[in-house]
Amino acid sequence: MITPDPATPSGEAIIDLAGLLDGLQERTGEWPGTDTVTIVGRWLNRFSFAIHEDLTTQAAGRAWVLRQQDRHSDEVTLWSDEGSALAALARHVRSSWDNVAGDEGIPYLPPADDRTAVDLYYGPKEDRGDEEYTLCASDILRCVRASGSLSLSDAEDCAEANSSAVFHPMEGPDDEGLPCTEIAGILVFVYLDADREAVRVSVHLDTTDEQLVRADGTVPMVVEIGDATVFDNLTPPPAPAQPTRWKALVRRLARRTARSGGKYRQGD
Repeated sequence: MITPDPATPSGEAIIDLAGLLDGLQERTGEWPGTDTVTIVGRWLNRFSFAIHEDLTTQAAGRAWVLRQQDRHSDEVTLWSDEGSALAALARHVRSSWDNVAGDEGIPYLPPADDRTAVDLYYGPKEDRGDEEYTLCASDILRCVRASGSLSLSDAEDCAEANSSAVFHPMEGPDDEGLPCTEIAGILVFVYLDADREAVRVSVHLDTTDEQLVRADGTVPMVVEIGDATVFDNLTPPPAPAQPTRWKALVRRLARRTARSGGKYRQGD
């Protein structure tokens, strides 16, 4: 048996409904269908049944969307970068070059450069005929449920965070950014550095999820290259070794000498 709690809004509402139905019973000796539906309907309006999920929208990557249209087809494909999408479009252009070869300003052989070949084949956007294309970048979005807690000791928390990791690629060779992986607010950059002539790995912790930061402001971390651990701050450094008995005696003598104003000197 469930007893409604009048101290809560839902408990108070249930008690009110019981009172309304009891009043209907006293007035009519029954629960007439129309009156009952009216009472219950008005009562239900006091509640909200909307499901509020704590969702945030996150960009999980970026894709280049290529749309090719002609009289017979309308095809949309996704590409990881602009160069690859342009190369695929140029391949189609070269296979259909006979459609435009010899026209005004169009050579009989397609240019080797992909961009030039595409621009010549399709012409200005306002002058395109039966064939046209669009190529643009678009973020790949996903909804992520905000986590109330994140603990490195909880396997489920770690798996959830790992599955939400995001890769931020460069948009092209002229992009001033660098490729980066983001997980729990930690940014890891891995890139080729021509200045240093090396593969560089850079870890940035300024935006780390605060639940992963220890009391001393550090983030527990292990860095491995192959089978070798090159960084590990999980284990605290060993405490300084206690001096042996004779070293302790010498130190006490030195302190006593200092207090006496240097009365004893080496060789005296």
